[in-house]
Amino acid sequence: METLILDWATLLARWLHVIFGIAWIGASFYFIWLDLSLEAPSEAKARQGLGGELWAIHGGGIYEVGKYRLGPPTLPGRLHWFKWEAYSTWLSGIALMTLLYYLQPTNYLIGADAWLQTPLTAIGGSVAFLLLGLALYEAAMRTPMAGHPAWSACAGIALVVGASAAAFALFAPRAAILHVGALLGTIMAGNVFLNIIPAQRALVAALQRDVPPDAARALAAKQRSTHNNYFTLPVLFCMVGSHASFIYAPPRAWLLVPAFAATAALARHYFNLKHQGRPRPALLVAAGFAFVALATLTAVDGGALRGGGDRAAIDATQVGQIVTDRCAACHSAAPTFPGYPAPPGGLVFAAVGDLEGRGREIAASVRTAFMPLGNLTGMTAEERALLLAWVDAGQPAAGG
Repeated sequence: METLILDWATLLARWLHVIFGIAWIGASFYFIWLDLSLEAPSEAKARQGLGGELWAIHGGGIYEVGKYRLGPPTLPGRLHWFKWEAYSTWLSGIALMTLLYYLQPTNYLIGADAWLQTPLTAIGGSVAFLLLGLALYEAAMRTPMAGHPAWSACAGIALVVGASAAAFALFAPRAAILHVGALLGTIMAGNVFLNIIPAQRALVAALQRDVPPDAARALAAKQRSTHNNYFTLPVLFCMVGSHASFIYAPPRAWLLVPAFAATAALARHYFNLKHQGRPRPALLVAAGFAFVALATLTAVDGGALRGGGDRAAIDATQVGQIVTDRCAACHSAAPTFPGYPAPPGGLVFAAVGDLEGRGREIAASVRTAFMPLGNLTGMTAEERALLLAWVDAGQPAAGG
């Protein structure tokens, strides 16, 4: 019963996280598009303080949108704020992190070769990882570097690469790639909570007091909003990539993950330039080629997933016994392991033949110790080496 409750709680948290994330990312994409697509207003509107305007058609209606340079002569009675999309996305993400990783650290958070090997240190390390990463970003963005886009971009890249290296050293590989995405998501939420909303409150307060608003602070808030826009696709890649073992399992995944994230940010940059009327198709093409090249590298680097055993000594009968002893409790038509009414992912591994065509997937799961989950069935290092060697040899059948 407890397992069922946890499963439903996890599903609900994941569902809400996706819903809130769609709302937040949608708002980010829309407002960046809006800001970059504004055209110079008429003289009459410019005299009223308007800095840009846009006409659009959607849903059967025509809209006129204008942006003031700082604020209108008189504040409206109702001003719409955009903040809960960010807060709810982050809170639901932390809830999901808690349900999956903090309540089940042995299963998902602790890696076979990770530096943190106890539940307490792994959970503490996870929290520290997110807070320290946010602190480093905030410290960098509060220096003169923030006024130089190229420098701040380099600092951001260095932070992501360093964070990725740390995550893959501290946690299990699947948890590591997710932590890279979670850190970027935390920085995004921090941008809203610590910078954008306070700057907007100060802007409104100044207008209410009829004093000149702080233009520099408003500009800094816009910069943080732009950072969030560039982070969205890398965050999504990390979240989706955590379900693809061929992304996080290779030995150099700590470097490949930031590289994939960079291609996503480059693609975002193309669209932002396009919104300004400055399309640079070469950027999108470059991002696509880079993505393909990195995907190829994962295949090459993934070769290191295999090996570790004596090919001459491979016995498929032994492999079948390992499958029976270590895998079938969960991955069988009628699982005997508590809490599994059906085989996870619908994958049934009752015999060696059931593994056909899944060599790469098996190698990634076995090498990273992601499976068996939490090693609850006690797979030994020797058994892992034999499975890896069997996959490397092309999964020979018994007597073959």
